[in-house]
Amino acid sequence: MFVLTMNRTGLRRLGVAALCGVVLTGTVMAVNRHLEQADAAPTAAESAGERIATTQDIGAYFSARGLEVDLTTAAVDEVKVPRKWDEDFKAFDEVVKQSGQGLKKYRGKAVEKWTAACPSRSTGESTCQAVLLVYKKKPVGAYLRTEPGGEVLGLNDAAATPAPLNSAEAAAAELFGEEALETALDGEDAETEAELAQAGAEPVE
Repeated sequence: MFVLTMNRTGLRRLGVAALCGVVLTGTVMAVNRHLEQADAAPTAAESAGERIATTQDIGAYFSARGLEVDLTTAAVDEVKVPRKWDEDFKAFDEVVKQSGQGLKKYRGKAVEKWTAACPSRSTGESTCQAVLLVYKKKPVGAYLRTEPGGEVLGLNDAAATPAPLNSAEAAAAELFGEEALETALDGEDAETEAELAQAGAEPVE
């Protein structure tokens, strides 16, 4: 039979070691709880109480971000966020994150995909759609999509990019450019005639 004997010093050391183990275990559990709470923490938009239930909510969401949408074109569909992401979808999620949200928490879940035309960023050649992804009445991501072509643009990039001119504005700008050129040429001709007159020479027709 094996008998373990310990003096008072050994007992004190054993007690200190046990106490350290309890403290360490408690610290690890607290850190794990903190990480779990962080993962479950709502996004900035969710904490602000934004809820999407009607087309008016869609308009208010994009209006708050400097984008006006045509609610008469609003439509909703259901899409599923894939569980496994390839590099293309990861890049897409980076675009979505510009709205202050992301899709990582919603892998494998079905979300509503709301779309509405964005006239200020549409032209005669392309149509821009504002897209808002919603999960249980809460916005989880947004971006702009241009057709044809399917180009996607994050909200931050959209805010930093001037809206394209529509066909009427482009025509007016082109006409303005032509008029400005004619005015500049007329001014140059007038200056040339004045210089020739001062030199006593006749301008050549």
